[in-house]
Amino acid sequence: MQNKDATALNMERSTMVKKLVISGVVVALYAVVMLMTQSFAFGQYQIRVATSLYALAGIYPFLMVPLGVSNFLSNTIMGGLGPIDMIGGLVVGVVTAGSCAYLKKINVWLVGLPILVFPTLLVPIWLSYLLGVPYLVLVISVGAGQILPSILGVLIVKYLEKPLSQI
Repeated sequence: MQNKDATALNMERSTMVKKLVISGVVVALYAVVMLMTQSFAFGQYQIRVATSLYALAGIYPFLMVPLGVSNFLSNTIMGGLGPIDMIGGLVVGVVTAGSCAYLKKINVWLVGLPILVFPTLLVPIWLSYLLGVPYLVLVISVGAGQILPSILGVLIVKYLEKPLSQI
């Protein structure tokens, strides 16, 4: 009996370690992608290629919080607009990644929808306040920038789904 309990505990620890390692790799990858694309990730059309990584929560739902933290860190380090932008990015990141995880269960092709919709509709709420630009103008510019990441998100999940599920 004791041996079975020890084995179960070791398996649980192993799973936790795998999740922690995967989370760390994804946060680092998000940071690297943001660093490489920051010249157009913070402009008028915020083409944040890194937001395509939210789709990974469709494969690993435990990535919801690490992906939100990734957005928080990128807004903190690479040109965010202060605490409102940092916290807003964290919330939008978690909501977007969580929605990707949920919609992936329905259909893999739906994974890109939250990447397009949530940043497009939510980010302009505080950006319009911070920048003094009308909400609708920002919805159009942020939305235009989210088209490519939403498509990339679907492609990432389609490409990585089977190999990563083997881990």
